[in-house]
Amino acid sequence: MTSTIRHVPVAIVGGGQAGLSVSYHLKQRGIEHLVFEKKTAAHAWTTQRWDTFCLVTPNWQCDLPGHRYDGPDPDGFMRKDEIVAYLKAFVAKVDPPIREGVAVSRVARRWDGRFSVQTSEGDYTADEIVVASGGYHTPIIPRMAEKLPPGMTQIHSNQYRNPAQLPDGAVLVVGSGQSGAQIAEDLHLAGRKVHLAVGDAPRCARFYRGRDVVTWLADMGYYEMTVENHPLRDGVRDNTNHYVTGRDGGRDIDLRRFALEGMALYGVLDDYADGALRFRDNLKRSLDQADRTYNSINAAIDTYIAETGLEAPDQQPYAPVWEPGEPVTDLALEGSGITSIVWCIGFTPDFRWLDASVFNGAGQPKHKRGVTGEDGISFIGLPWLNTWGSGRFGAVGRDAEYIVEVIQKRLATGALGLKHAV
Repeated sequence: MTSTIRHVPVAIVGGGQAGLSVSYHLKQRGIEHLVFEKKTAAHAWTTQRWDTFCLVTPNWQCDLPGHRYDGPDPDGFMRKDEIVAYLKAFVAKVDPPIREGVAVSRVARRWDGRFSVQTSEGDYTADEIVVASGGYHTPIIPRMAEKLPPGMTQIHSNQYRNPAQLPDGAVLVVGSGQSGAQIAEDLHLAGRKVHLAVGDAPRCARFYRGRDVVTWLADMGYYEMTVENHPLRDGVRDNTNHYVTGRDGGRDIDLRRFALEGMALYGVLDDYADGALRFRDNLKRSLDQADRTYNSINAAIDTYIAETGLEAPDQQPYAPVWEPGEPVTDLALEGSGITSIVWCIGFTPDFRWLDASVFNGAGQPKHKRGVTGEDGISFIGLPWLNTWGSGRFGAVGRDAEYIVEVIQKRLATGALGLKHAV
């Protein structure tokens, strides 16, 4: 433990791609800073992704500061090992002043306007705090899990690696967002019997009318649309991402086709009682809504093609290949063959270490483009921080540059501890 308190103008909490992007821009401006990372730089991509994980956006969208993707397959989708290599190269390029293995336990405003930063290696002070730890901290596992038989294997999506990790038998995957849908597919392709509790996540096509849908949407300006210009405004931050995959060169994820191939689909899992899993009667509604979103995105592309006079091959709207029968709302666990459950229902944020009035009632930070109402505190790397790409490799660098510009101005004026409206 250090015995003296060291001062640093900017303290960055979190050493993932977001925090490293801030470090890059601070170094460009010669602003002294430290990055605190409780594990290792960009560790989550190695330790919290399954073996067949790959990007769901094309490689050309990977544009970290000074580190644009320059590999041989810009229209492909990097696999887990390639993503890790890409990020390791970014870390080496940034060469950040990082304190790995150092956890930040508390940040609070001091009497003099500076922040006290308590860490596992000692205390610091800072003029500016950049929260780059993301918003996915505590895995959500419902209380009903405690009632399940003790022999049932239960893991969260961040613990899933491959089908062989789970005991023999059928697997219940709970949740059909990006992780749930892709993990269900991974198990299904491995020949495992999969039961999938379907949520309200939307879906989109991988390719449409001869191009990747992401490429169409980029040309249409969707990735440049800001929160302020989105019809839902701040509400867009609560949206679930569309499920699709970049696996094997990219394809749709069609839960109806999985059902044709033997996957069992249900509505939302509500409870476990009297030896039975209880599901809502909303499967058909969820599948229909996901398909409406799928077709509405494609219809917007059709309009863009027509308005711009582009030539593109025709393609028909998606038509369901399977329809649910009589809804199953009760499934007796005994006799189902289910021996394991993968919970894919997300995470809750945990910013308890930050003692500041910058959060809403749900514990989410209040900000504009990452800048909060309390001078000296900024956030980076959150979904829809400013645009759709804010939580991805594509736009996090631009978000970081903006935040660093704000920080540079504040440091230049020497204004500490001020508040302004957000």
